Amino acid sequence: MVHRLDPLVLRHTHRIPRPAGPAGEGAIAAQQFDAALMSVGFKLSAQLLEHLSGLSGSAVVDTAVRTLGTVREMVGDHVQHNAYFIDFPANVPDTFDFWMQCIAEALADDARVSTLEQLSAGVVDLLTLPSYGNYRHAYAEMLTHHDELIAVAGDRMTVLHLGAAPEDELTSLYLALAGSTTPLGEDGLRDLRHLAGHCTDGPQPEEIPVRENRALVNEARLKAGASLLLDTVTDVLRLACALAGGDVGLQEPTRLRGLSRPVRRALLAGLDAVVGAAPAKLADVHAHREMWKRLGERLHPHEYPQWPHAADVFAVARGEKAARTFDSRVEELHARRGPTDAAELLKAAPGKLLRSLDRLLRSAHTQDERDAVAAAAEQVVPDVSGRVLLSVREHLHNRAQKTGEQRVFVNRSGRAWVTEDTRPPVFAPERKRMIAAIDAELRRRVPAADHLLIDPDVLDVALPLSGKATAPGFGVLPRGSVSRVDGELLRFFVYWKQSARSTDYDLSAALLDTDYSTVSGLSYTNLTEIGGTHSGDITNAPHGASEFIDLSLDVVRATCIVPQVHIYSGEGFEEVEESFFGFMLREAEQKGRPFEPRTVRMKSDLRGPGRVALPLVFLRGSDGRWRAKWLHLYLTGSLSYNRVEDHRVTVATLMRAVAEREQLTVRYLIELMTGSATTVTVWDGKTVPAGPVTYIGLERPEKLHPGSRIVTPENLRDLIPA
Repeated sequence: MVHRLDPLVLRHTHRIPRPAGPAGEGAIAAQQFDAALMSVGFKLSAQLLEHLSGLSGSAVVDTAVRTLGTVREMVGDHVQHNAYFIDFPANVPDTFDFWMQCIAEALADDARVSTLEQLSAGVVDLLTLPSYGNYRHAYAEMLTHHDELIAVAGDRMTVLHLGAAPEDELTSLYLALAGSTTPLGEDGLRDLRHLAGHCTDGPQPEEIPVRENRALVNEARLKAGASLLLDTVTDVLRLACALAGGDVGLQEPTRLRGLSRPVRRALLAGLDAVVGAAPAKLADVHAHREMWKRLGERLHPHEYPQWPHAADVFAVARGEKAARTFDSRVEELHARRGPTDAAELLKAAPGKLLRSLDRLLRSAHTQDERDAVAAAAEQVVPDVSGRVLLSVREHLHNRAQKTGEQRVFVNRSGRAWVTEDTRPPVFAPERKRMIAAIDAELRRRVPAADHLLIDPDVLDVALPLSGKATAPGFGVLPRGSVSRVDGELLRFFVYWKQSARSTDYDLSAALLDTDYSTVSGLSYTNLTEIGGTHSGDITNAPHGASEFIDLSLDVVRATCIVPQVHIYSGEGFEEVEESFFGFMLREAEQKGRPFEPRTVRMKSDLRGPGRVALPLVFLRGSDGRWRAKWLHLYLTGSLSYNRVEDHRVTVATLMRAVAEREQLTVRYLIELMTGSATTVTVWDGKTVPAGPVTYIGLERPEKLHPGSRIVTPENLRDLIPA
C-alpha cells in the first residue's frame, strides 16, 4: 500500500521516500538508475545515490522501476510522440503544395470519384482525402530519421532527493495538503482523498481552513468511524458530495447516491448539532437549496425525530421555514442607509467586508463616508485570512490603473472572458490607506527568517492564492507568473488520446505585435512561417496523437507568441482519455526527436471546460529577452471547427488585459519577510551557506543544511499566511 502511494510523494515533493531493503553492493545498479533518469531530465542527488549504493541490486531495481514510470509520466514521456511529417522540423512542405499532393494522391486512389466531384464544385474537404490527417509511418520508422539529441549545459536536470521513511513522507504530505491555507487544484484534491484514507489513524492537522479539504478528510473519517469535523451545514452537503464521488466545491451538479442507515444517521446527527448550536446557520441553506432537497430524499429526516434541528434544514430548503441570510440584511441596509451602516454590519463577517470594500468605497458619496468605511475595514483586517488579504491587496493595486481599461473575469474552471471596466475609481487616499493596513498586517504574520537564501528566478512567480489557478502537471507555475525563457528554439507540443469517438485537436500559435495585432500564425492552415514550422495535422487519435510547433526565437517576427489548442471536432478536454500541452527549449545544434523529455520545461494537463485552451503566452521584453506568462485559461469557443483565425480578436483583447494586470508575486512576500535582523543571500546556483536557511526558489539545491526550511513551487502555498 505504501509503495502504491510513493508516486504522490515524488510528484509533490521531488523526493523518493527512503528506499529500504537488504544491504548490498548496489552501486552499479544505482549508477545505471541515475543514467536512465538523466535521459528524461532527472538525476539522483548525491545523498540519494549514496544511500542506494548501500542497498542490494534488487532493491535498487525495484526503486528504479517505480520511479522511472512516475517521472516519465510527469514530463509526458510515457506515450509515443509521433509527427505527421517524418523529418519534422526539417522538410515541412509549403501548405498549398502539401494540400495539392494530398489531392493528387487521392486522384490515384479509391477516392478519385468523390475528389473529382469536389474539385468540380470548387471546394475540397481535406478530411475526405485518404492521405490527410493520419500518420503515414510508424513511430519506430520516424525515430530512424532523427539524430541523437546532443546534450548541452542548458538542458533541464531536475534533482530527486532522498526522503524520510515512506510512512513519514505520506503523513507529512497529508498534513500539508489537508492543512493548506489555499484551495487545492484538481490533482491535489485527488491525492488528498487517497492520503486521507491512508492516514486516518495518524496525526491530523491542527486546523483545516479550506472547506473542500475538510470534506475529503470527513469522508475518510466517516468510513473509519471517527468523529466528523463540522461547523456549518454546508460541511455536511460537501461530505455527501464526497461520498458520491462528486464536486466538493459545489460548483458542478453531483448525482447523490443512496446512503446506508449508519451514514444517514451520522450526517443527520452532524446537521442537528451544527444547527442546534447556532440556528442562524440555517441561512446557509439558501445557497444550495436544490441540492439540499435532493439530499433530503436520500437522508429521510422524517424517520429520525430525535434530530429536529436537522429537519429544519430541509424545511428551509423547501420554503416551509424562514431563515434570512446575512447577505440580504447587508443589501437592505446598504440600500436604505448607505455604505457606512452596511460596513458596520459587515464587521461581523470580516472576510465579506474586505471582499465588499471596493463596492462600499465606490458607493460612498462623501469623504466622511469613505473614512468610515475604511476605518471599519481597518478594524477587521486582523481577523481576515491571509489569502483574502492578499487577494484584496492585489485587487487594490490594480485598481490604480486608468478607468476604461479591460477587465478580466476567470471562473474556478479557468474559463475567461473580458469586458470594459465601467466602475468608478477607488480614490487614491483610501486605496493607499487600505494597502498600508494590509501590508502591516501581513508583515506581522509572515514567519521570521534569520537567513533567507533566494533564487532570483522565483521572484516573479505569482502567489498561489488558489490551486484552481494552476493546472496539474510538471514545471507548472500559478496563473500570472512570469519566468525566463532561455534557448534558441521553442517547441510546443500537444498530445491527446480519444475515449470513444474520433477527436481532432489542433495545435496553433498566434504571433502578435506590440499592439496585440496579429502578425501571422502557425497552424494546419499555415505550416511554415518565418522562424517556425508546424508538424502537420492529425485528425484522429484512437491510439494517441501529437502535434508540434517549432519556433526560432531569434528569427520570429513578433513580440507576443500565444500557443493555443483548439478542439476542431470530437471529445472535449474533460472527455478524452488523456490530453496535455507543454513546451521544450533547445539550442539549434541539438537535433534529436520531435519530443525529447530532458528538454521539456513544462507539461500541463488539459482538463478545462472550454473548446479552446490558452496555457501560457510568451512575451518579448524591451531588453529583447523572452519571458513566459502563465495563463491556464479556456475560451468557450464553438462546439466544433474551432480555428486560430476565428479567435483573433478575442485572443488579442484577452492578451492585452492579461499583460497589463499585475499579480502579487513571491517578491512581495520576501520584501515583507526582510526585517532588520534578516540576512538575505541571492543564490548563485553554486554556493550554499553552511548554516540553516529559509530557501525560496524554483529548484531545491543540494547540500542545504538539514535544519533548513525549503520552499519550491511544489509547496509554495506554505508561504501564504494563515
